[in-house]
Amino acid sequence: MHPQIYLRFPGGKDRALTFSYDDGVEQDIQLIELFNKYGMKGTFNLSSDLFAPEGTQWPEGQIHRRLTLKAAQELYPSSGHEIGFHGYSHKSMQEMSRRAIGQELIDSQTLLPEECSQVVFRPPGGFVTDGIRQVAEVRNLAILSWSVDPKDWATKSVGSIEQAVLKNVRDGDIVLLHDMTMSSVQAALDIVDELQKQGFRFVTVSDLARLRQVRRSVSMIFQQFNLLMQRNCLQNVCFPMELAGVKKTEAQK
Repeated sequence: MHPQIYLRFPGGKDRALTFSYDDGVEQDIQLIELFNKYGMKGTFNLSSDLFAPEGTQWPEGQIHRRLTLKAAQELYPSSGHEIGFHGYSHKSMQEMSRRAIGQELIDSQTLLPEECSQVVFRPPGGFVTDGIRQVAEVRNLAILSWSVDPKDWATKSVGSIEQAVLKNVRDGDIVLLHDMTMSSVQAALDIVDELQKQGFRFVTVSDLARLRQVRRSVSMIFQQFNLLMQRNCLQNVCFPMELAGVKKTEAQK
C-alpha cells in the first residue's frame, strides 16, 4: 500500500518553509551559526560516513572539509535543529536490498549521539522504492523529499542559487540544499534576509507538518505543504493523494 503524500494543505495561516540541507560537513558550523543568528530552524540530513577521524590533516585549498566525529557529536545535539538520515555511505539505494538499506541506517545511527532522534529519512538522490518505504515503515521514519531544488551542487554561482530559490519558493515549501557547496552556504545569507522581509518563518520539516496540522505517519513522504501544488507525482512515480479538507476530483480518484 502506498504511503500518503501531502502536496498541499488548505488554511495555512503562517508563511513558513524549510531549508533542508543534505550531507553533513564542516560548512554546517557556519550554517547553524547563521540559523541561530536569525532565529531559524532547519533540517540537516547526515551521511555519517562523511565524518572524519580525529587529527585529519586537510590539503591546502580543500573545499569539502569533513567534520570530525567528535565535532559532529557536539555540534548537532546542541544546535536545536532537526537531524535526519541521509544514509551512511551516500550510495544510491535504488538497487539495495531491504537488509542493506536497514544496515545503512543502523551504521549511521551508531555514530550519532542519542540526543539526535531521527524521524525523517532522505534517500540519496531522492529515489523512493518499495524497499525504502518498507524500511522506513519498520524504523518509523517519514521519507523526506523536496519541492524547490536550486541544483546548488551543480553551480558555483551564488546569484544563480539565490534566483532559483527566490523565484520559485512559496509558503509550505521544502527547499533542498547541500552544505558541500560553498556557493550555497554564501547564498543562504541573502536568501534568508529577503524571505524574512517577506514574512517567512524558517522551521524544521516536522514543525512545518505540525503548522499545517499534518500528523506524521509511518513512511509518509514529505514533499510540500501548501495550496498551490497541483500535481501528485514524486520522482516520476505517482501516489494517490489524501488531502486534508480537499475533496479529490474525479481525475484524482
